[in-house]
Amino acid sequence: MTDDLRARAEELDALDPLRRHREAFLPMGDVVAYLDGNSLGRPLRVAKEQLATFVDGPWADRLIRSWDEGWMTWPERVGDQLGRVALGAAPGQVVVADATTVLLYKLARAAVDALPERREVVLGSDDFPTDRYVLEGVAAERGLTLRWVETDPDLGLTVEQVAAAVGPDTALVVLSHVSYRSSYVADLAAIAQVTHEAGALLLADLCHSVGVLPIELDAWDVDLAVGCGYKYLNGGPGAPAFAYVSARHLPRLQQPVWGWMGRAEPFGLGPGYQPAAGVRQVVSGTPPVLAMVPLRASLDQLEEVGVAAVREKSLLLTGFALELADAWLVPAGVRIATPREPSLRGGHVTVCRDDFREVTAALWERGVIPDFRSPDGIRIGLAPLSTSFAELYDGMALLRDLLG
Repeated sequence: MTDDLRARAEELDALDPLRRHREAFLPMGDVVAYLDGNSLGRPLRVAKEQLATFVDGPWADRLIRSWDEGWMTWPERVGDQLGRVALGAAPGQVVVADATTVLLYKLARAAVDALPERREVVLGSDDFPTDRYVLEGVAAERGLTLRWVETDPDLGLTVEQVAAAVGPDTALVVLSHVSYRSSYVADLAAIAQVTHEAGALLLADLCHSVGVLPIELDAWDVDLAVGCGYKYLNGGPGAPAFAYVSARHLPRLQQPVWGWMGRAEPFGLGPGYQPAAGVRQVVSGTPPVLAMVPLRASLDQLEEVGVAAVREKSLLLTGFALELADAWLVPAGVRIATPREPSLRGGHVTVCRDDFREVTAALWERGVIPDFRSPDGIRIGLAPLSTSFAELYDGMALLRDLLG
């Protein structure tokens, strides 16, 4: 059986139309299997080169003149590319700035302030912690009520749960497109519909879906969205995040952090704040230009490949991971928390056992790098552009051996 699975991994690698893209990434040192691409993507070779070129060129040679020669518009330019390549968003609706937590706060505050007569925010009890914490803070600031929907940790917010929770007092629904625990994919289009039927707005967290799942924010009628640049987008640790504001909301939403870079005339330096036109108003402080260099390199790669091809390989990788888990891990008392239905499964697979915190540490010592999520889950994060099927096989074989 093991030999058959090894042969299957080799066959899948041989047939992989994306296999040449693995060579675009820098070597991993002593790592045997990197199974954490859903937490921190690997660096591209070209990103290293472009960072050096950036330092030697526009930074060293042009210095402050580079702001007038292009840097000032990077938040919108990179945002438009991100919208085109990965978000299904027309130009003028995406901006790159800040961290996910900050942008989540900005958009959540803008949303509830736009509907002051409504006093409730709907969110899942097991959504990613920063989402819950930010909304707790917004609720405290604005005197709002959080309507917690008790969600199954193996799932996320379902259409039926949202429909049952929203009502005439709902201002905002907040949820993750892909659950950070189980990899469950929420139906954003259907949730947007039931949210709008209640007269509320929808804010989606795309951190675990952008770059690995097809996303159609305009077509799905999503109001607002945020996401990070360091997971499947390979922008590096601390890469800037992005915010999406549907064009229909830009005239009426106003984010609460009024900084000079989001002002209509930032160098006017006069009294009073007048927000810039369009999505630029979401920017507050100096754009993180240097940090956008690796992100732009990754978007170029993703644009060449296409998200549809990435999704196709992602489903093969997660399907193979489930096949290995069924053969090797389930007999050892492991529970699979990830949906088996492909349309409901994101880019990672989560397996659970009581001792997995200690097992994760043992894996790291041996060069196999997944991550652990309390209380008992190992997430096997599979980045389709950099992960091979043989690498997945090797990593899960070591996990199997550690379980005895």
